[in-house]
Amino acid sequence: MDVDSQQLRQLLSQAALLPEVLILKNTTTSTNLDVREIAQTGANSILVSSEIQSQGRGQQQRAWASPQGNIYMSCLLQTQRPLDGRLALEIALNILQMPSLQGLEQLQVKWPNDLYSTQGKWGGILVEPLDAQRAVIGVGINLHAFSPEQLRDQSIDQQVSSLSQLGLNPLNRIVLLSELYQAIQQAGHWFNHGSTHLAQRFNHYAAFIHQPVSLEQSQQTLYGTFHGINDDGCLNIETANGMQACYHGRLRLYNHNMDDSQ
Repeated sequence: MDVDSQQLRQLLSQAALLPEVLILKNTTTSTNLDVREIAQTGANSILVSSEIQSQGRGQQQRAWASPQGNIYMSCLLQTQRPLDGRLALEIALNILQMPSLQGLEQLQVKWPNDLYSTQGKWGGILVEPLDAQRAVIGVGINLHAFSPEQLRDQSIDQQVSSLSQLGLNPLNRIVLLSELYQAIQQAGHWFNHGSTHLAQRFNHYAAFIHQPVSLEQSQQTLYGTFHGINDDGCLNIETANGMQACYHGRLRLYNHNMDDSQ
């Protein structure tokens, strides 16, 4: 067993959350695919992390840039109630409470699944259901800044940041992996208990709240002012036609003058 795996096992054992399967890789196609395949063998708790992904992906099958030096991890989460969109919000909120991130300023969540800040996106969450009460949870975290070449080569179309740019120093990958896995499990507890006061907790950290936004949906794009979420996780956007409640879409900050967004 390598040193990193041994340290991660020790940290999760101390938290009484050591998964049945724990794998650290140098490279893989997708950690979500890895967990999905392992779950088919009957394992009930799984954690897979890789230093590089060749086919990382985000929401709606969009490619997830996965250069070496960041965190790409996935795990299996079993819930006591049927899955819904609140789970991704709970995961984001619990990640912000990780011990290593305390003291960092301006941490936000961009609905529905981006880890954000005033400097841009520094991480993302992908929830892929296996059945009504099991999901593969994928998390990507930017530890270091993207180079101009990486931004160009990987066609990144929004403002991005990283934990190092936000002031986290030193960066301990194994400690962060341990805290991420624990945060996801804690998010499962919040979800199982009905996501109490979700709107209040989320809106405190919501990116773009009370600002002009666009919401890209499959059939249309809505423009208006973002007024946070309801307790069921739906987004409220005030448009020219009144308040709209939306459960799906890609939220961006809207610049009327430049017709640009983040």
